[in-house]
Amino acid sequence: MDLEKYMLPCFSKTLFGIECFGCGFQRALFLLFQGDFSAAFKMYPAIYTTLIFLGIVSFHFLNKTKNHNTLLWISGIINGFFMVAGYYYKHFYI
Repeated sequence: MDLEKYMLPCFSKTLFGIECFGCGFQRALFLLFQGDFSAAFKMYPAIYTTLIFLGIVSFHFLNKTKNHNTLLWISGIINGFFMVAGYYYKHFYI
């Protein structure tokens, strides 16, 4: 099945020709679903930290009994670091 035709286009890349910090996430997620973990990391190095961050965000909205702000901030900062580092690596070393 060709999943490329179902993917959302990157507006930054479409309008300006420049990839954003999230470019490659969808393809990496599909590679992850196929079980190709190393290819998913190579496609988008922040795939694992992004999924952890999204999991913490969803847990925060599902479990209102505790305050998860510190955990959200820490995981968000770590994820942001991986996104910037992966963007820099993809554009200047590959």
